[in-house]
Formats: sequence, C-alpha cells, structure tokens
Amino acid sequence: MDIAPPNGPPRLPAAEDPFALFAAWLEDATRSEPNDPNALCLATATPEGRPSARMVLLKGIDARGFVFYTNLESRKGGELRANPFAALCFHWKTLQRSVRVEGPVQLVEDTEADAYYASRARGSRIGAWASRQSRPLEGRFALEKAVADYTLKFGLGEIPRPAHWSGFRLVPDRIEFWRDMPFRLHERRVFHAAAQGGWETEMLYP
Repeated sequence: MDIAPPNGPPRLPAAEDPFALFAAWLEDATRSEPNDPNALCLATATPEGRPSARMVLLKGIDARGFVFYTNLESRKGGELRANPFAALCFHWKTLQRSVRVEGPVQLVEDTEADAYYASRARGSRIGAWASRQSRPLEGRFALEKAVADYTLKFGLGEIPRPAHWSGFRLVPDRIEFWRDMPFRLHERRVFHAAAQGGWETEMLYP
C-alpha cells in the first residue's frame, strides 16, 4: 500500500511523519502477524452519538489518509454518511503495538473505487452484488441463491461495481502510537494535525 501521493513531497522521517511511522509498523506487522495485519476496528456513530464498532480491512494508505471499502447501504455505510467522522484502532499482538486514528471521512473518487473493485477476486465482486449487508437474512439459502443468480447474470463477462459499493477515506487529525512497556508504563505518542499544516506531537502518560 502506497504511503505517499504521486509526485508528492518527499516523506519526512518517521519521527516527524505519522504516515511514515505507520508504514514502518505495518511492514513489521506484515512479517509477524499470522493473519490480516491490515485488520482494524472501525468505530462509527449515529447523528445522535450512539457508537458501533466492527472489524474491517485497511485497503489503502497514503498521505491523504486511510482507505477501506464497504456496502454504502450497510449500517456502517449509513452511519458514515450521516455522521462523517470515525475512529480506527489497529492492534498487533505479536508486536505489542497499537495505533489509534481519528478524523473526518469522505467517499473515495469513483475511479479509485472502480480500480480497487476490479482488483478483487471474481467471487468477491459477485458477493458485493448478492449481499444486502446488515439487513435481515431469512436463511443461508437466500444468500446462496442470490450469489447463484448474479453469477448467472454476469456469466463470464465483466462485473461492474455496484452503485451501493464504494470506499471511505479517513483523513486523520489525530494519530496515536502505543507500545507495550514493562510494568504497564507504556509509551504513548500522539500526532495532531496542525492548523498551518504538518503535525504537532506530544507524549502522554500511560
């Protein structure tokens, strides 16, 4: 996953750039985690402030933010469109490290969503059409029938991206890096987006 925009400025050292530090930690996790090092807990909220959380997969990271994809008609899709703020939490047990990210979200461009959708396995593309995500399912057979119906519909041809399926980019204004330390005196370093651009950083008590 790229961590710098095309033709963008050179990356700052990890000590100054949270994206570079995150990329280094994700690379470490890719080598050490047995499954899904890009897994994260996504927290959203209704306009009234009622929170919900679930696991999703990070599918893009660059200097603009963190990208994940979903059915826009799902619970998380509806909450993100009604209240466009979210929080992410990565936890890598093998490394004893965690990263928390907070900020507003925005839909990715159609071209970006199209490119990622086209890269998915054919079965996953069919699944995006067949699943009425987050809505009641009367039985497993209904889902399997929907998969069969869409498989027949598209045959061996192209499978276009459904209008109800796209991605969100969380544009961070706060990123916290946590490392396990002896006697629960953990290390916590926070980056805050500065009003004038760039980042301000501070350490927190554990």
